[in-house]
Amino acid sequence: MPWDAPGLVAGVDEAGRGPLAGPVVAAAVILDDRNPIDGLADSKKLSAAQRERLFDLICARALCCAVGSATVQEIDQLNILQATMLAMRRAVEGLRLTPARVLVDGNRIPVLKVRAEAIVGGDARVPAISAASIVAKVHRDRWCAQLHAQYPGYGFADHKGYGTAQHLAALRRLGACPEHRRTFAPVAQVLA
Repeated sequence: MPWDAPGLVAGVDEAGRGPLAGPVVAAAVILDDRNPIDGLADSKKLSAAQRERLFDLICARALCCAVGSATVQEIDQLNILQATMLAMRRAVEGLRLTPARVLVDGNRIPVLKVRAEAIVGGDARVPAISAASIVAKVHRDRWCAQLHAQYPGYGFADHKGYGTAQHLAALRRLGACPEHRRTFAPVAQVLA
């Protein structure tokens, strides 16, 4: 079977590798070539409002999309890279349709039952990966807003779990909450 065999192509990307709290989230998206979506780009280059608008369009127009995640406990147990691969695999396996191949943003691919290719900078170059980056980011940001409601003292709605000065100050003041990644150095230092 040639590499560029016909069939559905899924784009895969993740959000939340760097934060000190919360799951790492991956999305897999199979776009509909007959129903293109304008404005797809790397989620980091878009405003929150643009991401929300595109998220709704992707969910409405894509042939299918799925989200997979790895919990804080899985991140601490496996390490962030392996947890990211697990989240990506879960996203691909969650697709309603089976892709002929999977294009993954970055330089590593998870273990999958279908052909896969890693594309460095794919979130800016491949529309299906851009769509996956948007879905993963919006999904994780919404999760952070819920976490903020549960633990308002940390400011999760603002920093999304990243190690900002505000977050580190809250961590020192309040200690770690159950959603903090215990193996990440700033959290481990506070717990010590």
